Amino acid sequence: MPEKLTVDLHPIFRSDRDIDNAVRNAIFRAAGEKVPLVEIIPGKGSGKLKNRVLAMLKQPHIKKLYRRVEVVPGNDGMVLVHLR
Repeated sequence: MPEKLTVDLHPIFRSDRDIDNAVRNAIFRAAGEKVPLVEIIPGKGSGKLKNRVLAMLKQPHIKKLYRRVEVVPGNDGMVLVHLR
């Protein structure tokens, strides 16, 4: 079992549908495989992509799969999702 699952959004940052699918698939896959941590890398940029990811993680069907979400201190370009 891997310690964490990493999703880098840099290659797909222009497609909202691809971003949603990548994040959703990573969370569901990690929950199914009992991976304790999902590392999402939206990048620093203007913060729009990170805010989109954080808003998506607040959806009820996704929120029930994790314990907490944190933005790495000192690295605004990374979001950690700690699963149940």
